[in-house]
Amino acid sequence: MDTRQIVRTSIDRTRRQLFHDCGIGIGKIALSSLLANRAIGAETRRSETKKTGLHHPARAKRVIYLFMAGAPSQLDLFDFKPKLRQLEGRPIPPSVIDGQRYAFIQPDAAVLAPQFNFQRHGQSRAEISEALPHLAKVVDDITLLKAVHTDQFNHSPAQLFINTGSGIPGRPSMGSWLSYGLGNESEDLPAFVVLKSGGSLSGGSAMWSNGFLPGEHQGVPFRSNGDPILHVATPDGISPSEQRRTIDFINAMNRHQQGNSDLQSIQTRIESYEMAYRMQSRAPELMDLSSENTETLQQYGIKTNDGGSFAKNCLLARRLAERGVRFVQVYHSGWDHHSNVKQGIQRQCQQTDQACAALLTDLKQRGMLEDTLVVWGGEFGRTPMVEASAALGRNKGRDHHPQAFSMWLAGGGIKNGQTIGKTDELGFHPTEDSIHVHDLQATILHQLGIDHERLTFRHTGRNFRLTDVHGKVIRQLIG
Repeated sequence: MDTRQIVRTSIDRTRRQLFHDCGIGIGKIALSSLLANRAIGAETRRSETKKTGLHHPARAKRVIYLFMAGAPSQLDLFDFKPKLRQLEGRPIPPSVIDGQRYAFIQPDAAVLAPQFNFQRHGQSRAEISEALPHLAKVVDDITLLKAVHTDQFNHSPAQLFINTGSGIPGRPSMGSWLSYGLGNESEDLPAFVVLKSGGSLSGGSAMWSNGFLPGEHQGVPFRSNGDPILHVATPDGISPSEQRRTIDFINAMNRHQQGNSDLQSIQTRIESYEMAYRMQSRAPELMDLSSENTETLQQYGIKTNDGGSFAKNCLLARRLAERGVRFVQVYHSGWDHHSNVKQGIQRQCQQTDQACAALLTDLKQRGMLEDTLVVWGGEFGRTPMVEASAALGRNKGRDHHPQAFSMWLAGGGIKNGQTIGKTDELGFHPTEDSIHVHDLQATILHQLGIDHERLTFRHTGRNFRLTDVHGKVIRQLIG
């Protein structure tokens, strides 16, 4: 049997499976997940919201998520507490810390004052640390959340929780859910791209995993230096025509096998080969910044021969967004300041502050900020108490604090120029407009036209969703 016969036999068999054996029409498969909140009797329910299935009008087309891994100290960046200066060196009152758990310090550790001065900026009069001079200039374009809280107090599960909705590996990430729910706008690039800088990540690759969703929804890591994607470049000595014939033959064999085994896994394999082939020409063009003018490079703080810096990744995020990538996750590590929190924050802000502000300005100048949702934040906050340990060589640091931390959002239909939420005078507990991580996830999906309770996937006998069993849209955020 030649290749054409194999392909024809496979196509016929696949059609029978879709239209007869499964008992489900293609239209039902495509629309069921987001047009009706009901099961269709299959393990996989693929939506096609990209065409007609949004639950409500979308305010955003794409997301750029700037994830500050390690947990920035909200008390030194966004949530100024003068009371901490008055109490510095004294133990936190027992009534405040009753029943709390910490990773390294004792609950009765002494108070540590804010390490930076704060000022109010812009028409919104938002209070911002002197460590963020560039963000202060664009503060009216953001909304600051001061009372976010999470269920996790160690890095790996907390990073997984805010990225996937669960502290246990194996769940689909937010970018994967959006790829599954909305599809891909780009023919030549993945719907979900990951960029990294600053070192290792506690949550690892599980943070951009497709989990139990089909494989094509997994985040694709791009490198900002060298080959953009490992193992995609054409091997030496292989011509484009030879490679095309090879891929066509492999795809024909996959389609032949598709008729005798799991439909979804084979289709994912075929799509992966085709996407990799298209990315060979598209990805290098994307990563080549020679088309960007000097003013733009300076605006982001990109230096000559810049490697994989956060600044370069922010510019690449804008270029990816321009080219139709649905979800760009920009990870920057190094915010875990158990010691010398002041020096650590100064170092991290020098690497990130200018580029974050430049990204907002750049998107706004190009008319993209209105439909691009930008999110900034880490996995939890830091304690108002000091971490100091001679045995561990730690001094003037802060421990993990899941009860209250700060994040900011911009663009994508968000009502800017606000500060939402308050904490007590010690920055310990939320006192107004408390926001759970699932609330944040629900709001991000909402801005892209998705009801978080209706975007589900049936796995191991029940329907799963990003927000699992709770979460509500943050109505104050919506413009």
